[in-house]
Amino acid sequence: MSGSSTILELREVTVRFAGLVALDGVSLTATEGRVTGVIGPNGAGKTTLFNVVCGFVRPDAGEVRWRGRALRRHRPHDLTRLGIARTLQGLGLFPGLTVLENVMVGAEPHARAGFWSGLFALPRADRDEAALRERAMARLAELGVAGEAARPPGELPYGVQKRVALARALVAEPDLLLLDEPAAGLSAAEMDELAELIRGLRGGPAVVLVEHHMDLVMSVCDQVVVLDFGKVIASGPPDRVRDDPAVLDAYLGEEVAGA
Repeated sequence: MSGSSTILELREVTVRFAGLVALDGVSLTATEGRVTGVIGPNGAGKTTLFNVVCGFVRPDAGEVRWRGRALRRHRPHDLTRLGIARTLQGLGLFPGLTVLENVMVGAEPHARAGFWSGLFALPRADRDEAALRERAMARLAELGVAGEAARPPGELPYGVQKRVALARALVAEPDLLLLDEPAAGLSAAEMDELAELIRGLRGGPAVVLVEHHMDLVMSVCDQVVVLDFGKVIASGPPDRVRDDPAVLDAYLGEEVAGA
């Protein structure tokens, strides 16, 4: 995917929960081929922002726009149809399926019969199963885990399971990939590997990365939005955001490192 077309736009989004303002006039734009990072201290509103995009939460004010059109009633089950894929803070992998089968679930939008038809040997499954398997194996190979295809994900190290979850999201070839705290639970070495994987997504789908590891975000993102108490306190290129006094103050003196 090439170019820099706007895929997702949040315009002055406000969300309130029983008097608590979780998001306060937040705006954000995600474009093709670029990685947008959303960071902030705990409770800043990062997860709420993702939940608005995914249709779990409706904004009290403002709007979400997808390819220039307002999304007013979309629900989580509409994401695949729209071309949106999301990884979860938890892995969300199916323990009873192999690594390959988990990724084939993500490839289902490309099949006429669907993965589940293939799994249960329903009619028309044979004509799609080979294509699904090939697509899933290609993604696993790209992420360096094709050798684990036949294993249950629970037998693998946590960092490898993270790669499987990413492969499942990417196999659908989404227009927008939402990465929800992908570095959670990773070692320093695994985080370095994750950074390389995310950099490799540049030029592909629009990517929005919600993360609290500022050093990771600064090393992989083209633009960064910083939230604090539900408000945008800084946005722009990583180098500019890194040195913003409001950002340093929000992180209470935590070290702000680059890669």
